[in-house]
Amino acid sequence: MGLGLKYKDERHVFDEACGGTPYLKYPMFEKTGIVRHGFSTRLGGVSEGCYASLNLSFDRGDREEAVRENFRRIGEAIGVRCEDMVLSRQTHTTNVRVVTEDDRGKGIVRERDYTDVDGLVTDVPGICLVTSYADCVPLYFVDPVKKAIGLSHSGWRGTVGKIGKKTVELMAERFGSDPGDILAAVGPSVCMDCYEVSGDVIERVKEAFAEPLWDQLFYRKPDGKYQLDLWKANECIFREAGISEEHIAVTNVCTHCNSDILYSHRAAGDQRGNLCAFLALKQTTGGGSK
Repeated sequence: MGLGLKYKDERHVFDEACGGTPYLKYPMFEKTGIVRHGFSTRLGGVSEGCYASLNLSFDRGDREEAVRENFRRIGEAIGVRCEDMVLSRQTHTTNVRVVTEDDRGKGIVRERDYTDVDGLVTDVPGICLVTSYADCVPLYFVDPVKKAIGLSHSGWRGTVGKIGKKTVELMAERFGSDPGDILAAVGPSVCMDCYEVSGDVIERVKEAFAEPLWDQLFYRKPDGKYQLDLWKANECIFREAGISEEHIAVTNVCTHCNSDILYSHRAAGDQRGNLCAFLALKQTTGGGSK
């Protein structure tokens, strides 16, 4: 039985893993055989009230023991341990951190010694990158050649700052990644139909993107407000970064349209939990990956 998500179109972007702790995953990444990954839902956890039930934020007022159990459950479902997770500390920057062995467990079972980090990259097998969401855009990056990964949080500020491109550039600098080899995905987030913004946001968009793209990225309504397409904007950023069109997967799941299954800030305000994106390189043994 499926999750009951409302998809914006019929493209096969996701598989639904519908066990005890359900999550979404990309067939494109599964085919590489080198990563474990997923995107959580609000189902299958132990949190209560406005956090029900799989809240993955320690900072929203939920019980710490509930959040820890939720991370354990989703980690078990995806195949990663809490001790191997590294959690961002997001403040809508375009800062991307290179995650090393020394970071293992930070933000989940150990204190973080960093802040203002909205993106994470690593080439360390077994470490699971984790970023948080409730309408903003998850960006996944997998380099199957250099065996490197990245995960970045992109709201409108991160999008006009092109954190996706900065993530690719850092992977190239630190791991030797060729953008043409990278597989990239735009994750579940607020769709254009549900994302109204003011004129000052659109001015920033105009500064960041060439005028021929504007008709694809936003439109003005009679009341003077605008609808902005963060999915298309980040797809454009992927291409600008040198990622091949055939290596790009763009979501067709809106968090706001599915606020009964996915947390949405625009639907619930601050009275809600957080979703998370997870991405880890599989650890290898003499007989292959595990």
